[in-house]
Amino acid sequence: MIVVTGATGNIGRPLTRALAESGEQVTAVSRHAAEVPDGAKHVVADLADPKSLEPALAGAKALFLLLSGDLHAADASPADIIVQARANGVRRIVLLSTLGVVTRPFGSTRVAMRELEDVVRSSGLDWSILQPGGFASNALWWAESVRANRTVAAPFGDTGVPILDPADIAEVAAACLTDDRHNGALYELTGPEVITPREQTAAIAAALGEPVRFHELTRAEAKAGMEQLMPGELADDTLDILSSPTPHELRVSPDVEAALGRAPRSFADWAARNVEAFR
Repeated sequence: MIVVTGATGNIGRPLTRALAESGEQVTAVSRHAAEVPDGAKHVVADLADPKSLEPALAGAKALFLLLSGDLHAADASPADIIVQARANGVRRIVLLSTLGVVTRPFGSTRVAMRELEDVVRSSGLDWSILQPGGFASNALWWAESVRANRTVAAPFGDTGVPILDPADIAEVAAACLTDDRHNGALYELTGPEVITPREQTAAIAAALGEPVRFHELTRAEAKAGMEQLMPGELADDTLDILSSPTPHELRVSPDVEAALGRAPRSFADWAARNVEAFR
């Protein structure tokens, strides 16, 4: 049996579905009651309380660990989850980390994630670590304005990074959870090409079959909106990446193809599959 945390999100849901459809027994974990894909069992647990994971971990062979925002707080101890997993007989762990631990390693959340990566490596379990860059699904922040007035408002319209389809993260995670060939793998995951917000807007317009206007925000305007969703420090960190990506953040990684035997999906593909969110 495989346990998937964060099972109702952009990565956890397709991962749970893929594992269940492949015949794996899957326990989907989330903080609140939720519907899960057919074939999966759902357990409510709070990762801030590792003991609450015991019903989910009973009989599990592998764990996909995706941390919610509060587990990045200074007083959180996500390493306890790994201890709990090992105590319950889990033999394999796949950790969703971030490319930022490599490209911008000195922020507090990145330091904590690097420490957690080290805990995973030294856990005595089989392990894989996934370090994705930016997500295509972040474009859903624009869905309301596209629906209302066919406008995308974003900063740094002509500065891009190789954003990644969360479905590709899910497929790589499924491979790591079920195939011994990925033991000890550290995968940097990106999309197939650098794409700017203006180009993303054009892809959404193409998926809709209607024009969508791009409106460039100032950094201050963008931060004010982002602070409604995240702490100001994290908003600044994100805006730093979007405004001035490092050469490493611009690099198109070969690791999705190395893990799956195919190129990563494009943003245009993501937009076509998710077009109903923008109608």
